Formats: sequence, C-alpha cells, structure tokens
Amino acid sequence: MSIFSSILTVSGLCLFESINSIDNAIINAEVLRTMQPKYRKWFLTWGIFFSVFLIRGILPWIIVFVCVPQLGFIGSLTATMSSNPTVHAAIENAAPVLLSGGGVFLIFLFFHWLFLETKEFGLKAEQFFHEHGVWFYAVVSIFLSVLVWYSIKINPLMAFGSTVGATTFFITHGFKENAERAEKKLMSGGMSDWSKIFYLEAIDASFSIDGVLGAFAFTMSVPLILIGNGLGAIIVRQLTMGNIERIKKYALLKNGAMYSIFFLGMIMILHAFGVHIPEWLSPVLTFGTIGYFYMRSRIALKRQSA
Repeated sequence: MSIFSSILTVSGLCLFESINSIDNAIINAEVLRTMQPKYRKWFLTWGIFFSVFLIRGILPWIIVFVCVPQLGFIGSLTATMSSNPTVHAAIENAAPVLLSGGGVFLIFLFFHWLFLETKEFGLKAEQFFHEHGVWFYAVVSIFLSVLVWYSIKINPLMAFGSTVGATTFFITHGFKENAERAEKKLMSGGMSDWSKIFYLEAIDASFSIDGVLGAFAFTMSVPLILIGNGLGAIIVRQLTMGNIERIKKYALLKNGAMYSIFFLGMIMILHAFGVHIPEWLSPVLTFGTIGYFYMRSRIALKRQSA
C-alpha cells in the first residue's frame, strides 16, 4: 500500500469512527454532567487509555488472531505488514470469513436504524421504511438466509461467519437497549460515580464493535486500523468535553454515518465473494456520504436561523 493510500485509509477510518460514535459521545456527555469533577477528569484522561489502547487496540488484533490462529497472537499484529507470501496467503484464505461476518453485522445495524430507530428524516424513503418497521426482522432474516445459501456453495466457513455476524449484532443490540434503561437510572442519581465510569467504559466497548468491524472494509492492516480508530476515539473524547451540543445540531450526521455503514457492509460482503474492490473506494464513499449529509445539515440550520 502506497503512502497516499495509507493516509487516505487512516483519514477515512478516523472520520468513520468519529461520526459513528456521536451517539456514544452524547451518552458520555449526559452522564458526565451528573458526576463530580474529579471522576469526570479521571474518565476523560485515563478513559482514553482504555478506549483507544485496550478496546480499539486489542479488538482488531483478537479478530485477526481468531480468524487466522496459525499466525499466533503476536504474529496477528505484524502479519499484515509482513512480506512473507505464506502469511499473505493465510490472511487471504481467512479474510472471507471475517468480511462476511463483519458485513452482515453492519448491514443488520443499518436496517435496524432504517426501520426501527427514531431519527431525523434525511431522505423521503426513510419515513416510508420507518412506518413499516415491523418488516425489519423479515428483511434481515431473508437477507441472511440468501447470503448463507450462496456462501455454503463457495466456503462453508463464510456461511458460519455470516451467522456469527448476525449473532454479534443481536448480542450488542441487547447491551445497547439495556444501556438506555441504565442511563435513566444514572440520570436519576441511583448509582455512584465509579459505577458510572464502569458503565461508560462498557458502553464504549459495545459502540466500538461497529467501528472496528467496519474498519476491515477499509483495510486488513491491523496497524492502520489501530491508528485510524485510535484517532477517531480521541476525537470522540474531545467532542464529549466541549462541542457535543454543537455537533447535536447537525442532526443528519447520524444519517451519513448509517449510510456509510451500509456501503461498507456491502463492500465487505462483495469482497468476501471475490469481487475486486479498489482500496480507495471505502474512504472515498465515507467522505462523500458523510459530507453530503453534513451539507444537508448546514442547509437545514440556515433555514431554521432564517
């Protein structure tokens, strides 16, 4: 990968992680307002270490290790930077399993947002899908069934990876729903500040899965994922500290993040089935999609001001 491609990939990862974690930043900001200053400061300093290095740092490493165990735990980190053809062959053989699972997870995430979640409507079709939210489970079930059927013919492990992606979605979705109920308890003063810190770290871990799995649509290089996602996590912490109210005004940024998730999920699945995807496509689509909805948000703000 050239220097330009690496910079483009890291920039795309950073933007994707930042925008995708807006909901996480909003939850952080609301809970932090109920905490004493010393605990708030601890979370915003030491919390970065846990968020960047332990969660977003270790998770992609573990994913590669699980998919390609013959590389070893240390080798999983350095493998994508190696010039050894045997190592590259091992990664290429295991990549479809990871890509199919990650793609299913992201597409389920998008359809859940499209059909069931409350949102600002950025496109006319979004209201139609929201009014027919009961079809979410039918759509994702049919999608998974079709994907597994065609995956079995190519590689049974791809089919297994797809079901793991679906399972991961429903597990993390359950955590997020429980987090919404826990947040109400936190805001009512029912937990200590240390409990709130542990809660925020657990929420950050569940939100980070979206960004880490989406990162493999950009690159299979773990070091680049660590850099891009790490920078994005730091930006989220900065948003939490001072600019979250301003970011919340750009209501359609969430829409941009979700459409990016859909595009990245499709790229991962197509790549898993052997379709050649240029390495620049994921970051360019991410910049273009989020940029479009950012401009839509600015136009809406100007109209409200007028």
